[in-house]
Amino acid sequence: MKKEKVSIRYFRYTGEPIRAKREIPFHICLQARLILDAICFEYNRAKLMEAIDRALLENDRQNFLQLCDAYRQYMWE
Repeated sequence: MKKEKVSIRYFRYTGEPIRAKREIPFHICLQARLILDAICFEYNRAKLMEAIDRALLENDRQNFLQLCDAYRQYMWE
């Protein structure tokens, strides 16, 4: 039995180039969003803790109580 030969010719496309958009898979988008959320949470928590420590060092009771309430609210969410 003879083998079949397949010959393919490619012709160069002469029209306008088409830009294809590739969608990012959902699980990658979700993972990136969760990582960014965790990073932002840790950054904001650290900034609040620094402000609370500064208020303690300066003996600023009013500012300390206000920052503690903000910290409790932030950690509750």
